[in-house]
Amino acid sequence: MAKADPGPGEALVLIAGAGRLPELVAESLRRSRRPFRVIALRGFTDRALRGSADATVDLLDLAATLKLLRRWGPAVVVPAGGVSRPSPAAILNAGAALRNREALRAIAGGGDDRLLRAALALVEEEGHRVVGVHEAAPDLLCPDGPIGRRVPDPAAAASIRTGRAVLAALSPYDLGQAVMAAGDRVIAVEGPEGTDRMLARGRALGRRPFGWGRALPATVLVKAPKLGQDLRVDLPAVGPRTVRNAARAGCVGLALEAGGTLVIDRAATAAEADRLGLFVVGYGGAP
Repeated sequence: MAKADPGPGEALVLIAGAGRLPELVAESLRRSRRPFRVIALRGFTDRALRGSADATVDLLDLAATLKLLRRWGPAVVVPAGGVSRPSPAAILNAGAALRNREALRAIAGGGDDRLLRAALALVEEEGHRVVGVHEAAPDLLCPDGPIGRRVPDPAAAASIRTGRAVLAALSPYDLGQAVMAAGDRVIAVEGPEGTDRMLARGRALGRRPFGWGRALPATVLVKAPKLGQDLRVDLPAVGPRTVRNAARAGCVGLALEAGGTLVIDRAATAAEADRLGLFVVGYGGAP
């Protein structure tokens, strides 16, 4: 694994997308006393971080981003935050991409992950290193053991084993990063819709017809990265909203791969789990 610490003459640059994660990464870098710059993505980066950013570029203006990196010198680049659903502001400013039609044509034709990987490859071709949030801000990752006051009981532990085994078996097929399991029964597997929508689907599937009735006992959300997944592009993450949606789906807790899953606002996530009576636990080792 590449080290995120800048070497001699090597800057650290945070490319900030949407959501809370870029600010959390910035806070982590400040705590570790690492000097860094921020490139904000117009229409995505939250206003507070965008206001203090060193530069703002349009999402599709790769030329502007590369020009900044060349001016700043060899850099360790840390992409953080979402960019998959452009806001109106981003769309209005996408005209800047016309300056990069050849580059865009070369990386088009795939999904969001492919697009991002190709864009990062262009950055690396310019002599910069691209690292993930898990390397630059490891303190944001789920630790091994419980987060909050509650821990799994034996029935929930059996559900966790089922969920982990399913994710390990499905990993080569490029499906989602999460599964809902109850005992030895699989309720729902995450697909392209994401964890929150899977939980909404699982809420109905794990109950009686039309979503009525009690959820299956010991239902657990298990989440982990896929085998060989590029964690720079798609690192699994949970936060307070995930806990709330898991509770609505009838889950008694969340099990996350320790060191492989981001916990957004760990204190708030733990507090929400305690309030709703759920456990959040990190696990390691083989299923």
